Amino acid sequence: MTQNLSWWRTAVIYQVYVRSFADANGDGVGDLAGVRGRLGHLRDLGVDALWLTPFYRSPMADGGYDVADYRDVDPLFGDLDDAKALIADAHALDLRVITDIVPNHTSSEHPWFQEALAAEPGSPARDRYLFRDGRGPSGDKPPNDWESVFGGPAWTQVADGQWYLHLFDPAQPDLNWRNPEVREEFADILRFWLDLGVDGLRIDVAHGMIKADGLPDTGRTKQIGLLGRAELPYFDQDGVHEIYREWRKILDSYPGERIGVAEAWAPNAERLARYLRPDELHQAFNFHYVEAGWSADEFRQVIDESLAAVDQVGAPCTWVLSNHDIERHVTRYGGGETGLRRARAAALLTLALPGSAYVYQGEELGLPEVTDLPEDVLVDPKWTRSGFTERGRDGCRVPIPWSGSEPPFGFGASSWLPQPTEWAALTVEAQAGDPHSTLSLYRDALRLRRELPEAPLEWVDAPDDVLVFRRDGFTCTVNFGASPVTLPKPGRLVLTSSPTNEFTVSDGAAGSTVTVPPDSAAWWSGDADD
Repeated sequence: MTQNLSWWRTAVIYQVYVRSFADANGDGVGDLAGVRGRLGHLRDLGVDALWLTPFYRSPMADGGYDVADYRDVDPLFGDLDDAKALIADAHALDLRVITDIVPNHTSSEHPWFQEALAAEPGSPARDRYLFRDGRGPSGDKPPNDWESVFGGPAWTQVADGQWYLHLFDPAQPDLNWRNPEVREEFADILRFWLDLGVDGLRIDVAHGMIKADGLPDTGRTKQIGLLGRAELPYFDQDGVHEIYREWRKILDSYPGERIGVAEAWAPNAERLARYLRPDELHQAFNFHYVEAGWSADEFRQVIDESLAAVDQVGAPCTWVLSNHDIERHVTRYGGGETGLRRARAAALLTLALPGSAYVYQGEELGLPEVTDLPEDVLVDPKWTRSGFTERGRDGCRVPIPWSGSEPPFGFGASSWLPQPTEWAALTVEAQAGDPHSTLSLYRDALRLRRELPEAPLEWVDAPDDVLVFRRDGFTCTVNFGASPVTLPKPGRLVLTSSPTNEFTVSDGAAGSTVTVPPDSAAWWSGDADD
């Protein structure tokens, strides 16, 4: 693999949700061998790295984010030899590999938790987790008012009367990161995967490992709605940064610039940037960008705030439009043809920004959210924990279509979630030969992106509903509005999100102008005379 130090500062990283990418053994669930067999798609797409969601041994209460053994591969996905072969093949194609690590909690079937259940209150085994006595005269009330992200209380009572904390599902007990044994164990887990050659680690719930002293009440209800918007005693505590300073030392002890990527929800961009200080992690997901509505003002505000925050710590910004926990942005932006037009425009905007970008599998095909999955196939714990009122995240996890005219569209012999029949027009095979397809747009954009100047962003005055910025001879224009807008022609047109013939150039006494269609973006090179 070609060595490119600081590769992560501008990398495009492709998220592989392993169970929904490609199925090699015919059981209807994606696996590591399936990913290995489709690496050519990622090479042709033009990404720099792939991030694999958890494939460790797990009872799969939360799609593998409930880990029972962090040093082994679940048979559902293959074995350690499959992981080693995938890493080797990816490196041979100049693709780096980032694996997911889940340090906030384990599976309830992890040997440590089973030992804790069998142990006495106050024992060393229980101290690896967060066991507490309940409130009330008989201790039959939870220790505090914390709520699970998946719905309901964040505490479950065990047979001897104590309660244990689980900020997610009861099958995912939270670890006690003030316990030295927990810290030593995860330092060893990091080294295990780095020794196998992974190029980085994406840290699940990176904001959650340290809880406020005394586990105080929040005094609030519907706490999940405050995630990333307000201070909570169980998220984004200052003590997490000590952990990442230790992890950075481990990462830096390996060659090739191995990186740490935080999935961190923080109340603002400044708090998020704290995870990116020079002695901590390399990247953090920019969820504030994801949450921007289809509005020039909203996007400009979050771009400005994000760039200003990371500039204070000398880190690159990251940009992401969708992932396995979020409704696909074709649907968020309106769905149908309008949603697809906006999603294509958002892709050009995102890939034009300085920093690193993440692409969620299937967005390069323009996949929408699947909103009509039958209730009997839903497996996200949000569905059950919410009392069957929130359908959860399965709609963005439907296996992607590769080829053919009928489901499962080349995914495998079958598909663990049903794919819409209309996806026949969205397969990789159907789009690969169409120069106007969303797949071709992504391929073109990722190829041209490698030539973009590593220069800061400079805003250009523009009408309402329009964003225009330059980066040293390169210009990006985005019309968020519902009507065409006329602008001074920024240069030579090199790539458009909507058909090129929708962009009309006119010459006048004051110079050349271009009429930019609604819900569209374009890339321009040089100046107006080109």
